[in-house]
Amino acid sequence: MTKIAIVLGSVRDGRVSPQVGEWIKEIADKRGDAEYSILDLKDFDMPLFYKRFSEYDGTEAEYDRLKEMSELTKAADGFIFITPEYNHGLTSAMKNYFDLLYTEFNNKAAGIVSYGSSMGARAGEQVRNILAELQVADVRQQVSLSLFADFEGFVNFKPQAIQEGGVNILLDQLNSWTNALKGTR
Repeated sequence: MTKIAIVLGSVRDGRVSPQVGEWIKEIADKRGDAEYSILDLKDFDMPLFYKRFSEYDGTEAEYDRLKEMSELTKAADGFIFITPEYNHGLTSAMKNYFDLLYTEFNNKAAGIVSYGSSMGARAGEQVRNILAELQVADVRQQVSLSLFADFEGFVNFKPQAIQEGGVNILLDQLNSWTNALKGTR
C-alpha cells in the first residue's frame, strides 16, 4: 500500500501543527487509499545544516537520529507538508529538514497544508520552490488555514467545515501523483 508521511514542520513550544496533522490523518485514514503516518520533525533534534546526511560517516553525535529521519523519509512514497508561516516564510526546521536530505525526496509527490494570519500562503509557495529542487512533484491543491477563522484564540484548531473538502481534493491529487511516480524510483 502507498505510504504517505504527514510532516509536521514546526518544532517550537506551543505549536499547533500536531493538531493540524492529526486532523489531516483522521480524514485521510477514513479513505483507506494509503497508509498515512505522522513524521514529527521535533522528534529528531536536527542540528543546523552543515552537510547533507549522505555525507555523514557515522561518527557524528546526531547520526542515529538523523539516520532514522532519513529512513522514514525514504520509506514514504509521498508527503503532506504542514507548514506554519513565520515572518513571511516556512519554518527554519522544515528548511533544515529539506537541506539535510535530498535523494530521500526524489521522484515523489507532495501536498501542502499551510496556516497563518495570511493562511500560510507565502510559506506554502516557498515550500513549492524548494520541492522543485528536491525533484518532488507538488500537487495543485493546497489547504490554507486561517489563524482567525480556523483556530480559536490562535491556538485551538477548529477548522471550518468547508476545509475538509479541500483536504479530500488534495488527497485525491496526491494519491494519483504518488502512484504515478512509483515507477520512477
